Amino acid sequence: MASTAVLFDVGDYVVYPKHGVGRVIELQNQEIAGMQLELYVLRFEKEKMTLRVPVNKAESVGMRKLSSDKTLKEAMETLKGKPRVKRTMWSRRAQEYEAKINSGDLVSIAEVTRDLFRPEDQPEQSYSERQIFEAASSRLARELAAMEKTDEPAALKKILDVLKESAPQWYEKAE
Repeated sequence: MASTAVLFDVGDYVVYPKHGVGRVIELQNQEIAGMQLELYVLRFEKEKMTLRVPVNKAESVGMRKLSSDKTLKEAMETLKGKPRVKRTMWSRRAQEYEAKINSGDLVSIAEVTRDLFRPEDQPEQSYSERQIFEAASSRLARELAAMEKTDEPAALKKILDVLKESAPQWYEKAE
């Protein structure tokens, strides 16, 4: 089996769609079922999890480098937009939100964060809405933190500040 080109180096931050931002801590060669495999060893600090991804599968599972500055800017602009709430059943919307979060696409994650954000003066969210909002905003914050070389709480504060600043124009008429 020919080894494919290594796309990520040890120390790189990468995004694994289902788990968010991790760091390549080593490249390993292992024999699995009689085959030599080259593996990325990823560490996800928040989940205290280590994941091994075959180098030749990294692209097909959607593993990627951190987003570009342009994509980050687009995601931050998305947060300022008008929340879109479809009038479909919650279970269907929840599935769509989860799919967007697990896609690993920063702008899609920003859409979920924006759509599920609730200002303090608005009716409370259900438990499951809150869970999905927290998952999306945390995922967004981790990538923002890695890109801006800050920590997750500071990045989350920045995201929430953007949402709080633009939310009043969309929610004032809701009363």
